[in-house]
Amino acid sequence: MTLDAIFNLGSTIITILMLIYIIAAAVFIIMENRSPQSTFAWLFLFITFPIVGIIIYIFFGHGWRAFSQEREIARQELGSELMGDLGELFERQQEYIERIAAERPASYRKKLLRLVQKNSSSVLTGYNDVEILQDATQKYPRLLADIKAAQSTVHLNYYIWTEDSFTLQIKEALIERAQAGVEVRCLYDASGGAMSKQYLADLTAAGVEIHPYLEYRSLTRLHTANYRSHRKIAVIDGKIGYVGGLNLDKEQIEPPAFDTWRDTHLRMVGEAAWALQASFIISWYNTTGQKIAGKKYYAPVETTNFMPVQITQGGPDSQWKAIRQLYFQMISSAEDKIYMQSPFFVPDESILEALKAAALAGVDVQLMFTPRGSTYQIPYRAAHTYFEEVVEAGAKVYLYQAGYFHPKTLNIDNAVISIGTANMDIRSFSLNYETTAIVYDEEKARELEAQFFEDLKHCTEWTLEEYKNFSAGHRFVDSVYRLASPLL
Repeated sequence: MTLDAIFNLGSTIITILMLIYIIAAAVFIIMENRSPQSTFAWLFLFITFPIVGIIIYIFFGHGWRAFSQEREIARQELGSELMGDLGELFERQQEYIERIAAERPASYRKKLLRLVQKNSSSVLTGYNDVEILQDATQKYPRLLADIKAAQSTVHLNYYIWTEDSFTLQIKEALIERAQAGVEVRCLYDASGGAMSKQYLADLTAAGVEIHPYLEYRSLTRLHTANYRSHRKIAVIDGKIGYVGGLNLDKEQIEPPAFDTWRDTHLRMVGEAAWALQASFIISWYNTTGQKIAGKKYYAPVETTNFMPVQITQGGPDSQWKAIRQLYFQMISSAEDKIYMQSPFFVPDESILEALKAAALAGVDVQLMFTPRGSTYQIPYRAAHTYFEEVVEAGAKVYLYQAGYFHPKTLNIDNAVISIGTANMDIRSFSLNYETTAIVYDEEKARELEAQFFEDLKHCTEWTLEEYKNFSAGHRFVDSVYRLASPLL
């Protein structure tokens, strides 16, 4: 056989293999029944960069349920067998719903209440004292003081946990409490934990149990690297709960690339802490296989203040996209106003259409985001193409200029609010473990509105006219980045 014949045969074999690869990849992606946009994005990547595309998909693209071993992990929902200790709270659900309807008619959202119960088995809590904490300067001293005063348990679950002057104080407080006999359990995300081996060893030696959530840094679990535990939860003595946007990181007091760090967190004392405790217990079981049960983990509620709070969970192993459905239902229920805050704005089609429909229907839609990041800029650039659509429909978009903007809040009609860990992006809807608190109360909603307008003083409005003046090349790059939005 001549050299040319060998070359031609080799080319033919490569061509056939490539065709088999493209067909197999297309069948596999199509059978996952993703959104058309996501399907086409992955097919484009597979065909354009065959080898690289497969590697990226293995680590960042596959659906959780594609791997049978993950089905053995307990689903991230309340109401499982581990939640028997919350039985009395589940029995009060109808009573609480009726009280909201009677005492808080403006905050009553029948469909929203039912949706959140169904899509993530989220329990509605009634008796709570709720504080909205704006920024780390308000949250961190409170959290540190609560840890130091703990008498029975300290449970922490954080996406980012660094080692710095602030978290060294956290470490010392955790060690002191563990040595005093308090049960101290901590989870952190494997990609966000930046503590030294000595830091972790000191905690462990003192009796603190600390683990990376669903550790992916092994050959058997590398394919789960894209599923992040994005939660920021603390539960003290089964009666004090924290949830919101702030991690355990000094950068959120002194950000290196920005003048300030703007964020929002909740501190809740009462039954809402039970729901956060349940969330932590399931995450702990998923990570360690250890079951935590007993009434001692749910302290008696002392407050007589009726403040309804519902805690909802989302994760890649959930049956429903609970966070996305929550935001969609909240936006769709708006009659008067929508105030939204998020660092990112990379919504899927359902959220985008809901916002546009609300604006077109005359609802006052005001959206606030951060204009840039400290490192990569892709999601911030892609967001401009979504800004264009919602502004054309009549919404107002504002970009925060005083520092890095990190709250995750939604205020509907100054009657129902959500504050949690989920960004307004596809990743938070589908790939991350997230937790959000929904508060059915006009007073708290007005408090959040006041902060929105305080933040507005530090914003510039995004306008279509200004964006049209950007070069065609700049806007083209934004549109290219948008193509990657299903993958971000």
